[in-house]
Amino acid sequence: MNRKRILVVDDEIGFTRLLKLTLEQTNDYEVRVENWPERALSAAREFRPDLVLLDVVMPRMFGADVAACLRADASLKATPIVFSGFPFLAKPSSVEEVIEKIEQRLARVASAGRTPSTSVALELNRTPSPNETLNCHELPC
Repeated sequence: MNRKRILVVDDEIGFTRLLKLTLEQTNDYEVRVENWPERALSAAREFRPDLVLLDVVMPRMFGADVAACLRADASLKATPIVFSGFPFLAKPSSVEEVIEKIEQRLARVASAGRTPSTSVALELNRTPSPNETLNCHELPC
């Protein structure tokens, strides 16, 4: 069976650990977790997810900024993203709701055959301090 690759980007370690275990128990998904939003782009480049589950509000960097970084990368710009502003998934959610949202988004992208819009952003090359908030316009080359 060809498992779908899901990248979860969320700063809540307990939530991501539980979600990873639960999704992988279905045997339908291979899940990678990234708890540091500034590392999401490099994780996505390495993992090549079929879909990204992205938290909206995280310390140091907002989900919209992470999404802009993903959209700016030619190899990732067509990767579907589930979060507020795209398809919305409130936390906490049941496992069934998470799986339903993943499947809906993957099916919609596959049937439409379209590429999401792109934004200009660059990957963060350093780890910011815990009190520092970043946006895509501040990311270094």
